[in-house]
This record gives sequence, structure tokens and C-alpha cells, in this order.
Amino acid sequence: MKAAICTRYGSPDVLHITEVPRPVPKSNDLLIKVYASAVHSGDRRMRSLDVPLLGKLPMRLAVGFKRPRQPILGVVLAGEVVEVGRDVKQFQVGDRVHALTGFGFGGYAEYACVPEKRCIAKMPQHASYTEAVCLPFGGTTSLHFFRKLQIDQMKTILIYGASGAVGTAAVQIAKAKGLQVTAVCSGRNAERVKALGADHVIDYTKDGYDGLLLKYDAVFDASGKINKTQAKRHVKQNGAFASVAGQGVARERKEDLHYLNELFEAGRFKAVIDHIYSLDEIVEAHRYVDAGQKFGNVLVLIAEEI
Repeated sequence: MKAAICTRYGSPDVLHITEVPRPVPKSNDLLIKVYASAVHSGDRRMRSLDVPLLGKLPMRLAVGFKRPRQPILGVVLAGEVVEVGRDVKQFQVGDRVHALTGFGFGGYAEYACVPEKRCIAKMPQHASYTEAVCLPFGGTTSLHFFRKLQIDQMKTILIYGASGAVGTAAVQIAKAKGLQVTAVCSGRNAERVKALGADHVIDYTKDGYDGLLLKYDAVFDASGKINKTQAKRHVKQNGAFASVAGQGVARERKEDLHYLNELFEAGRFKAVIDHIYSLDEIVEAHRYVDAGQKFGNVLVLIAEEI
């Protein structure tokens, strides 16, 4: 089968298209014909070994010293089940599914094996593969940190980095939960973020933008790039702050995928797609994400939907 492999750590040019053996499912695995994947922070971080200096050696020891032990990246996928292991209970051949593969990666290939126990679910009935692949990463990450913030008990939230894969999901989920949302992003994305439901949008590229912010029950850094000390000044007394950086890896939960599916089917969660690249364009896709200007999700189309 055709796959994009990461030959060493570095720039997008370390990715190459090649032929590799098709994976064979174990007893608890689903073999999935992949239709779509995406380029997310987990993929680019693994490709470039973009971790703090003190973490580089432990990371190499954990995932591969000179190159990733799993050379096929892709932390998310959507596709059709074509084979199931003998112990699989909840899925069958023909199911249309989307999944987070975690450190198993594997999305940048024509076929992938995903254990049934991972964060995998049937796609929303009315979603295309490109729409379905937008839900798992940003959606489950937002829900993980929203649990830390306990936003079900809150009325207002400030979301920094509201135009990324996590940020666009966070805005929509917060609105679905009934919160008043203030979003921070660049001015060029302001109208699109407002269209996702944000009540107020603040342009961080303008001088003095911080002075326009009030105090909020919850403050969520969806980008991991902000000054946390400054951001915490906008948390109300007895409020909470959470960031995708420095607060651990988001826990993947199947029930979160089911919840996101329900929101999508109800028209309360939109798939936010910036660019769609072919698998042959994987280097260009990573270059685009590295530039830091994307809005929502950058997808990799593995196969055309019939």
C-alpha cells in the first residue's frame, strides 16, 4: 500500500511517499481503509521532535532515537472497516468510522490497524469522511480541558487561539454548553470565528488588545503559545485556567467522540476545513501547518469518497 513515512526528525522534507506492506489486524484490531487524515500538532511535533530541550533525549528513547519507530504519522483518520479481528465486538466490516490513533499514528496510509479499545467510533450518519476526520482531535482535546475547567458550572469563557483545530472546536462546544464565549484570534479570522458562535472576538494583533479583555469564569489557552501569567489575570476569583501546553496530554475517551457525533448531527458542531491536500502533497501540507496560519483543520485526502 502507499504511505507517507517519516525518515528522520526534521523539516517537512523528511516525509516521503513509498510502498509499504499492508498491516495485518490482530485479534482486537480493525483494519480500516483510510479515506482522510489530517496534520495536527501531534504529527508535526513527532516529525520535527519539537519538544523542550530537556525533553528531547527522553522523547527519542521513548519513540525512536534517529527516527520515529512508527514511521507512518497521522494521529487521526476516517475510513471504512474492511476486516476485523476475531475478538472485535462493537464493529463490523462496512462500518464508517473515525478515530484518534494516538502514539500508534498510522493515518498517512491507505490502510491502518486500530485497536477496538482506542478512541474510535462510527462516524455521524450524515458526515463525509473529510467532515468526520475534523471531529476527533480538536473536539476531544477541548472536552478534556473543559473537564479540568469544570465549565458545566460556569457562564463565561475566554478562549485564546480560537482559530486553530482545538480553538474552533472549543468555541463551538462552549456555545453548545450555553456559555458566553469571548474568542482571541487574528483579525483576518475574526468573522469566521464569530460565525462559529463566539459572542465577542478580540484581535490579538492590535496593540493593547489585552486591555479589551475582562474577567471570566474560565480561561482556556487552545494554542499553547500565550503568556500564561498575563492570561491568568483574566480569571475571576474562584475561576479556572487551562492550557494545552504544560498540563499533560489530553485523555482520549470514546464517549467524547459519541458526544461530538451528536452535536454534529444536531447541527451544533461544524467541521472547519482550511485546506485539503492529497497524500502525495504531504510535504506541502506540513509546510502549510508549520507556517502557523491555518484556520481549523488541514486535511490529507488518502482516497476519493465514492
